[in-house]
Amino acid sequence: MKILGIQVLRGPNIWSVNRKKLIQMRLDLEDMEQRPTNLIDGFGDRLEKMIPSLFTHRCSKGEPGGFFARIKEGTWMGHVIEHIALEIQTLAGMDTGFGRTRQTKTEGTYNVVFSYLEEKAGIYAAEASVRIAEALIDNLDYDLEFDIHRLRELRQMERLGPSTGSIVDEAIARDIPWIRLNKSSLIQLGYGKNQVRFRATMTERTNSIAVDIAGDKDETKRILKDSAIPVANGVTISDISELDDAIESIGFPLVFKPLDGNHGKGASINVKTPEAAKLAFEHAKQYSRRIIIESFITGYDFRILVIDNKMVAAALRVPAHVTGNGTATVQQLIDKENEDPRRGYGHENVLTEILVDRDTLDLLSKKNYTLETVVPNGELVYLKSTANLSTGGTSIDVTDLVHPQNIFISERISRIIGLDICGIDVMAQNLTQPLTENGGVILEVNAAPGFRMHLAPSEGLPRNVAAPVIDMLYPPGKANRIPIIAVTGTNGKTTTTRLIAHIVKSNGTRVGFTTSDGIYVQNTMLMKGDTTGPVSAEFILRDPTVEFAVLETARGGILRAGLGFKRCDIGVVTNIQEDHLGIADIHSLNDLARVKAVVIGAVKRDGWAVLNADNKYCVKIAETADCKVAYFSMDENNPVIVEHCKKGGSAAIYENGYITIKKGDWKIRVDKVTHIPLTFGGSVDFMIQNVLAATLSTFLWGYKIEDIRMSLETFIPSAAQTPGRMNIFKFKEFKILVDFAHNSNGFNGIKDYLKTIEATEHIGVISGTGDRRDEDIKETARISAEMFDKIIICQERYLRGRQPQEIIDLLISGIREVKPNMEIIINNDSADCLQFLIATAKSGSFITILSDTIDSAIEKVTEYLDKEFGI
Repeated sequence: MKILGIQVLRGPNIWSVNRKKLIQMRLDLEDMEQRPTNLIDGFGDRLEKMIPSLFTHRCSKGEPGGFFARIKEGTWMGHVIEHIALEIQTLAGMDTGFGRTRQTKTEGTYNVVFSYLEEKAGIYAAEASVRIAEALIDNLDYDLEFDIHRLRELRQMERLGPSTGSIVDEAIARDIPWIRLNKSSLIQLGYGKNQVRFRATMTERTNSIAVDIAGDKDETKRILKDSAIPVANGVTISDISELDDAIESIGFPLVFKPLDGNHGKGASINVKTPEAAKLAFEHAKQYSRRIIIESFITGYDFRILVIDNKMVAAALRVPAHVTGNGTATVQQLIDKENEDPRRGYGHENVLTEILVDRDTLDLLSKKNYTLETVVPNGELVYLKSTANLSTGGTSIDVTDLVHPQNIFISERISRIIGLDICGIDVMAQNLTQPLTENGGVILEVNAAPGFRMHLAPSEGLPRNVAAPVIDMLYPPGKANRIPIIAVTGTNGKTTTTRLIAHIVKSNGTRVGFTTSDGIYVQNTMLMKGDTTGPVSAEFILRDPTVEFAVLETARGGILRAGLGFKRCDIGVVTNIQEDHLGIADIHSLNDLARVKAVVIGAVKRDGWAVLNADNKYCVKIAETADCKVAYFSMDENNPVIVEHCKKGGSAAIYENGYITIKKGDWKIRVDKVTHIPLTFGGSVDFMIQNVLAATLSTFLWGYKIEDIRMSLETFIPSAAQTPGRMNIFKFKEFKILVDFAHNSNGFNGIKDYLKTIEATEHIGVISGTGDRRDEDIKETARISAEMFDKIIICQERYLRGRQPQEIIDLLISGIREVKPNMEIIINNDSADCLQFLIATAKSGSFITILSDTIDSAIEKVTEYLDKEFGI
């Protein structure tokens, strides 16, 4: 078997609008296409022995064991690989269960699709599942545990930490979109101007001065002490020569900790002798230049969490420890404790594995113990001097036991330091009494405190501490999204996108939009190129200046990675016409409609699908739309329009020379097409269709008719407003039209327009696109022969796997079918071709350059025009 390709889908896609994280593996079964599982001796038994947990897979049988039943009956290897990929992820702690396996038009080639939680782990699972299947087929030994371990490593490397993840999960539960801005924990919630950012548990509201204060433990203690908050007596030193004076001023027992430390690193507690003090100083010195020395306060270690100046949780933290049974050594007890399923690597589980380090050995030494000491029955042996969960500690929820006075102190501390989210470390006998009465003290105040101990305590009630974070970032009434209009279809996408953006911009809203020629915010191009995929959409949604997004959404991006947004307010499908067929398993217009329908599937339920009633494939999309539907049409008597409006529906129609909105029986005339520059005096039907789609979309959004009318009349087709779309350049003796028509329908649209143009000679410059079908290339050539008197073929670009001459031969063949004796010139040098055109153009001739045949045609034609007029 051979993996032909692996794609990572990250948004709504052709397989599922709701399941946004999918791996699509294109797999060639090769000779296994002729060998279903029931023809492979012992395959099912070997699979069941290697991965017995596959028994839970119900498959089409709908019951446990259903998948194994399918194996015995006989199923194809792509289906088996799908299930293996899902199960090995589950075994690695990533429980996910959606899968599909479908054969392509190519015999033996399948698309194996399955869900993932972490992207790199999903890709690894795809590759590993094929290796596993091959080993089972050939009855070879296979180390499955290696794959499971590697998947866990990849999960740990990629997944969000427990604190960050909890906030993201809470945002998802509230339908707030999110974007991961780096490989770590920098997260954006919301879109555009309504976004907020956070990293771990530090938000964009977190005061930088407060973070600096909290990071300086000495400064924190001074400020708290000055505010009458109980703190431990202590000093800060930087040289061992100061140690004796510090001991004398404070007295034993002592606590040593690095000034800039975290997670308990470098800390030593209950230091009782000068010798131990020197060792503790040197240990702390590894982590910070300055060392805090404090009185060792007896009691218990508590953490109080305050969010938005309100106490939300409190936990008793217990250092990592083991309890003796009279027979096991310390090491054996540690190993036994680490077998607890709640413990895991890093932050993957509720608890962290206990690792033996210097701190562990020092604590054992103080008891005259080693790792080989047998611990008496019932004796508690502490293995860490601090109670951090990251070092194996446990937590017990005590939120409901905190005395009101201690709540007041905690909330006051958050305001004194200035942190919106802070963790307060307390040493006290309990929190049920005021600290001022039981001698408790504040040890530290932490910026970006971990949430894990509160989210999943070892004992007591879990606390959803992420909820108050979201409450703080998005209080009631605050928006988290911006409006999104997504435009897809075969032809007219870019012009429709630009016109919608112009209407939005003209009404005082800062708009960001993506097109096939670049990414724009307002009037500024921020990135040049074909920017119609998910990365470009996310670029706009990340921009904090954008108030409204209009996103051209092309077939390629949907197939490659899915949509770049989870949901939109309005989805527009301009038309479904022949183009890009024969590519990426899209062989028919029904296939193409299925791709474009992904955009409509992403429209929110109370949003709108704006569809072309003159196109049967668009009408078919409406049948499965889970939102409101509106149509546009060039014919008010179109049966779809008549029936739709009879039921009270909304539509945009072209009638009696007007762009008109129809709601039920009512007509609202927007503007006469002769007043709309984009329609070229009403002579270009496909431009009228674009105007209908844009007008209907913005009307449904809520813009007033008079404001839409003004915008339509001020949108001037030009190289600046609509680059590559009906750009006409008027030289003194002739005219040049540049248009990016690249398929038969686009060519026919130009042909209809040229019928309205009087010229002494019509000259066309054309090329073919290498990844189109032979028939598609020849059809554009036939249409070209019908509309031009002379044709120049300039095949400089868009080879896409073909040789230039191969495409040229197809074009010539198509032309000759229509006009056997037509003059054809071949010139594959775009600069020379344009120079020849301008030098030989006759007075009154009309030159049409199609499919962006000449590289940077608009810029080069503009240069010639400037020279002619001496600019």
